[in-house]
Amino acid sequence: MSDWDIGVFASIDAGLGVHLDVARELGIPTIQLHAPHQETRTAEAATRFLDQLNQQGIILTAVFGGFAGESYADIPTVEQTVGLVPSSTRDMRLAEMKEISDFAKLLQCGVIALHLGFVPHETSDPEYLSVVTVTRDLCDHAQKNGQNLHLETGQETAEGLLQFISDVDRDNLFVNFDPANMILYGTGEPIEALEKIGPLVKSVHCKDATWSENPGIDWGEEKPLGEGQVDMHRYLSALKSIGYRGPLTIEREIPQEPIRQKSEIKHAADLLTQLREQILD
Repeated sequence: MSDWDIGVFASIDAGLGVHLDVARELGIPTIQLHAPHQETRTAEAATRFLDQLNQQGIILTAVFGGFAGESYADIPTVEQTVGLVPSSTRDMRLAEMKEISDFAKLLQCGVIALHLGFVPHETSDPEYLSVVTVTRDLCDHAQKNGQNLHLETGQETAEGLLQFISDVDRDNLFVNFDPANMILYGTGEPIEALEKIGPLVKSVHCKDATWSENPGIDWGEEKPLGEGQVDMHRYLSALKSIGYRGPLTIEREIPQEPIRQKSEIKHAADLLTQLREQILD
């Protein structure tokens, strides 16, 4: 792999992310993968998918977990339904993330990732301590599989995320930084957050958005790359300054408009390629 290889968020079946053929047709050399449905997380499916990747010359850099019942309809719904934080589904989802880790091992992938959810703000809250405990459990399982766990940014401020990772106290816990999510959730100016989290950032998304009029209460709006308020030149310059050299993974979740989605991913790949040439030595 080269510094700042272009990537895209992809899927095998009906999960989030574009089909692998889109990456192949656009000449995108790396992918993050949304974990497939439970019934298709088999050794045979892993072998078939690895063969596809090898034939197409595509490198898998992370496997993302997601769960039935999650909804991103609005910020309160995210708080109630997403990740390992909701207590009613926590044990079941932890078990599923461990299965996803095992499947990622079959795919020879050293990174699993997820949206953890809205971690309680008060570190003395028993629920905060419970989320710390469940994250340690997942980190320990991933460690046995030779994997790191990446938490995607969005629901937490930079300071809150740093505190949480420190409290979990596992050396295989890192960050998948998504600048647009900081804007969409209203949790902080993304470049400032990136500079604070810096050394923990081991994977990134390249996504753009505009702030809502009520940050943290109402959603911001996702935009095509370069048309939002992230400032992609500044973002990549900040990635360079923190020493990040991993893939630049495009995420554009408009599966209901596949033609537009493919076009905007191509535009994003072209923009990132141009910026990479300008910014990297």
